[in-house]
Amino acid sequence: MQHTFHIPVLGLGYSIDTPLKVAKYGISSVVSIVDDELIERMRKYHADRNGEVYNSIPKEVPNSRALRITRYLNLLNGLVNKQVIEIKTQDFENQNDLNKYFELLPENSILKSKFIHMKQLPQGDEKKKIQNYLKKSIVAGNIDVNIMSKVDKANHHNGIYTGDENTDALAALRGFANSNLNSSVIISAGLNQRLYAYMETFIDFFPNAEGHFTKKIILKVSDYRSAIVQAKVLAKKGLWVSEFRIESGLNCGGHAFATDGLLMGPILQEFKENRLELFAELFQIYLNALKSKSIYFDMNWKPQQRVTFQGGIGTAEEHQFLINYYELDAAGWGSPFLLVPEATNVDEHTLDDLANSQESDFYLSNASPLGVPFNNFKKSSAELQRIERIAKGRPGSPCTKKYLCSNVEFTTEPICTASRQYQRLKIEQLKNLGLESKILKKKIDSITEKTCLCEGLCSSNFLKLNILKPKENKAVSICPGPNIAYFSKQYSLAEMVGHIYGRNNLLKGINRPNIFIKELGLYVDYLKKDLENFFSDLEVKLEDYSAQLSLLNSKKSKYITKYYNQLIEGINYYNKITVMPDLRHKIWDSDQMKKFDDIFNNLMLLKF
Repeated sequence: MQHTFHIPVLGLGYSIDTPLKVAKYGISSVVSIVDDELIERMRKYHADRNGEVYNSIPKEVPNSRALRITRYLNLLNGLVNKQVIEIKTQDFENQNDLNKYFELLPENSILKSKFIHMKQLPQGDEKKKIQNYLKKSIVAGNIDVNIMSKVDKANHHNGIYTGDENTDALAALRGFANSNLNSSVIISAGLNQRLYAYMETFIDFFPNAEGHFTKKIILKVSDYRSAIVQAKVLAKKGLWVSEFRIESGLNCGGHAFATDGLLMGPILQEFKENRLELFAELFQIYLNALKSKSIYFDMNWKPQQRVTFQGGIGTAEEHQFLINYYELDAAGWGSPFLLVPEATNVDEHTLDDLANSQESDFYLSNASPLGVPFNNFKKSSAELQRIERIAKGRPGSPCTKKYLCSNVEFTTEPICTASRQYQRLKIEQLKNLGLESKILKKKIDSITEKTCLCEGLCSSNFLKLNILKPKENKAVSICPGPNIAYFSKQYSLAEMVGHIYGRNNLLKGINRPNIFIKELGLYVDYLKKDLENFFSDLEVKLEDYSAQLSLLNSKKSKYITKYYNQLIEGINYYNKITVMPDLRHKIWDSDQMKKFDDIFNNLMLLKF
């Protein structure tokens, strides 16, 4: 790969067509394939715009979800290939995409060096030879896809279950597997046995005689244990994990899957120290599985297994430090690209609000119907709409897409906890329990905090492209990570990529905590809030934690103790690596040490 960074999936709609914007420059990005309604509309939009034939696939058509995904991915692939062919026809004498391809590359790139050398040569055979070599070396960035394993709704037609192969996650996988992409599926949000078993039925996930994969598997994981558990399950099925994509549990966008206080530094260290051992163990399991399936190849072949990281990276120094010290293959930059109109789809109003936001505008909420903490933006129009609906006595949202329907408390078929139907039924139930007014309000607030993500994470995309339908909800949900607060304007693609590689500094003069310190602070705040909520439920004020230890049940006590101890272990790890002369100047300075000490003192107040 030409670049040392990738653009992760950004909500449902924000990166839905990012490959069309950046893949021609060799930059890899990730498309969500959760929402086939969004995908179908985007297929029509881009087919019409590029003179491609578009035949609609109605929802009622059997296998419509998988078919929609396949045809959209094929369209993206075809259009990106055309873009690359067009770039190769251009010359190096003008400012165009051909020059931009090489100008965006990192400074240590061999191709970048050849490009710079070629530019300095006079016209002649040598210059022409290098130009031909450069053009032949142009490779598009990957068009990877993301499936959240937890978003796997069972589907019914006329009240009859349509079968396991037609659940949302499995149908999405089938859509990718049947596409003509040569890329990867990223599985996030944990292990889904049914999904993993289904992957085994597609030949493209297995190596050919030369050891090449048409389709690869990337696991997005929060820690080493999760990686090895899931990878073993897949290896036993003859499925190879080509990349472990480690993501910070809290210093990220979208849904936040917090660890039990296990910090990024120690997690990356564990991967670094055990990477070869992990490969060897998995490879042996994998070989045995392939032999049992009578899949043969050159016995000297070994598949690639990359390790990357994403979550809260903000400077070129952090980017390069993480790659060099932890021996990573690449790193992901997500939320900052929401401020790059050339790369993502964010409507003008939301883009302006993001650019002028403060740290306090971003917070970890319980807004997601999945029951997983969700990064939220206070200024988003969806959040304002949620509050207005509550004030009017009509909390909740009309549920049209039904991707996050999982609750059967009041109904036979699952409904969404953000829906008006569920919130009305649940609030009526609570009002009949005779609860004290303060307790009742708190419980109702926790219910009405849930908001519709299926529409909200798509509407910004529709607004920007001017394809919003009449009477369609305009409210925008957006879920950046906390890191976006330090970026304060709209940027060009060249500016953001230049920032990643250290050619320019978009955060000059900004008082931003180091990535390690920021994540540590988020984990301390998470623990504090968890304790506050626990004691609040018991109607006990959060003042002296030690006096309240007896109020914790055994399970809660073990969790808090483990969380706290792992934070302390992480702090000890950071103290250890910062005394190393070759590392200290790369991650700490006096200002960062003060931030570190403040967070540590805050944590000490929570000690039992």
